[in-house]
Amino acid sequence: MKVSQLLGKRYKEAPTSCVTASHQLMTRGGYMKYVSSGIYSLYTPGKRIMQKIEAIIRDEMDRIDGQEVQFPVVMPASLWQTSGRYENIGSELLRFEDRNHTPMVLGMTHEEASVQLVSHTADSYADYPFMIYQIQTKFRDEPRARAGLIRVREFTMKDAYSFHTSLEDLQAYYQRCYQAYENIFKRTGVQNMVAVQSDSGMMGGQVSHEFMLLTEIGEDRIALCDCGYRANVEVAASIVKNERDDVEEALQLVKTPEMKTIEAVAHFLDQDVKHTCKAVCYETQTSHESVVVFIRGDLEVNETKLRHCLGEEILPLEITEDMPLTAGFIGPVGLDASVRTVYDASLKDGQHFVCGANQPDHHYTGLDLARDVPAAVYVDVAKIIEGGVCPHCHRPTIQVKNGIEIGNIFQLGDKYSRTMGLTYLDRDGKEKNPVMGCYGIGIGRLAASICEESHDDFGPIWPITIAPWQVEVIYLKHKDPAVKKAADELEAKLSALGLEVLYDDRDMRPGALFAEADLFGLPFRVIVSGKNMANGEVEVKRRDGTLHEKYPLDEAPEIILKLVQDELARYQPLKQA
Repeated sequence: MKVSQLLGKRYKEAPTSCVTASHQLMTRGGYMKYVSSGIYSLYTPGKRIMQKIEAIIRDEMDRIDGQEVQFPVVMPASLWQTSGRYENIGSELLRFEDRNHTPMVLGMTHEEASVQLVSHTADSYADYPFMIYQIQTKFRDEPRARAGLIRVREFTMKDAYSFHTSLEDLQAYYQRCYQAYENIFKRTGVQNMVAVQSDSGMMGGQVSHEFMLLTEIGEDRIALCDCGYRANVEVAASIVKNERDDVEEALQLVKTPEMKTIEAVAHFLDQDVKHTCKAVCYETQTSHESVVVFIRGDLEVNETKLRHCLGEEILPLEITEDMPLTAGFIGPVGLDASVRTVYDASLKDGQHFVCGANQPDHHYTGLDLARDVPAAVYVDVAKIIEGGVCPHCHRPTIQVKNGIEIGNIFQLGDKYSRTMGLTYLDRDGKEKNPVMGCYGIGIGRLAASICEESHDDFGPIWPITIAPWQVEVIYLKHKDPAVKKAADELEAKLSALGLEVLYDDRDMRPGALFAEADLFGLPFRVIVSGKNMANGEVEVKRRDGTLHEKYPLDEAPEIILKLVQDELARYQPLKQA
């Protein structure tokens, strides 16, 4: 490919709306173009990267007996109504009517379509197990599209669905997929990836893992321990122990004028926030019931855990005058019995605590949970914290880091097969529901995430397995036409050897050519110039700066081929899934 014929431009600056490195560099480098919020077109370099990622994914999916299929982007709402998700999912699911006024949806995920595809086809136990997968466009009406391809509304995704006649078979296949995912991320050049326990969310099921790229720009929070424990903070157990003593302290009402935050109260009473009982108020979305969560003052409520505890979606509670709650002064002692309460485990055995007194401008000191709230039942609804106790090794060694989810796998169980009536006949002729697994990877997000962790100030540093081309040949203009001829012939020889070559044949000053080469981010750069040709040589550089050598022109094609082959060998899969 000649750069002179390549559609797209490279820019010195990115728009101010591009705040992350990948968004800036992929916009500046001519990989993509903004269309609308969370919607982008791809130029050739961006498309080639996606195609290479897709090829690696297809190879790994085929290795674990996957069968590629294709589901529709547009589906009738009735399909989602059957599973129950049409009503349960919020506005992220784009709903509309066709010209016949039939309710339709744009696919944001394809569990329903996968069940519909195999229904009346996989009727016998002999038809199982199997896995089907697709690489398809999806649309999620994301309210916070950001960071270029990392959080979008329209995206390309690989989603796979496996079907089994037993949980044991699903669990065994789940491990094969887990290994296949590790292979995919190894082969695409991901460096700082961890697999973590996660919440299944709207997908359902009991067991799930997310594959996270650790990076400061990530919005997910990951709890890590040097013992090997890994979990999304949404599911990580928060272990807090309060040490009791033999000192009795009476519950005492104290005036705290205008002290409506736990931090202000603690400061006013000269107390450590760890010795306070904080109230956080919610409303259940379906039953509209008021819920007060009591939690130790230094901790935050984990709303994912709380949703599971309550069994429904939650919203922040707006406290009105007709409610039996005193905003800013809510406490567990003397609270109206009609208010539903949840006590976080961080309060268990707590004593000498400060809490709201359920009357304006007053708090209690000397709260002893065991004595003053004997009926409290404690559950874990807190976010794990930096330096917290590891649920695995029980040491206070938890680290909390940011991450980007680049893949996920779920054990769905029979959630969809049961609700949608998918059955098969077992060996005894009895009708049963198969159990399912689900496995997803976002193609564009993976590409942008790799750029996020593999770049410098000048451009991306693409791993060779997904780089849009492997080698860039740059011709520096010279009055001797033999130099241009040598560059043309070198490009032709490299291409004949099977290498993917980008040839910058433009008449531009060297600084501009090299700046754009940095934005292309190809693994190897070959410079043909009059100075080098005077010695019968070409200059070869690696984009990551680990190689800068000159080689004889006649030997250069074979040397470059060997360099590329050696680099490709570094990205072989860890082991067969």
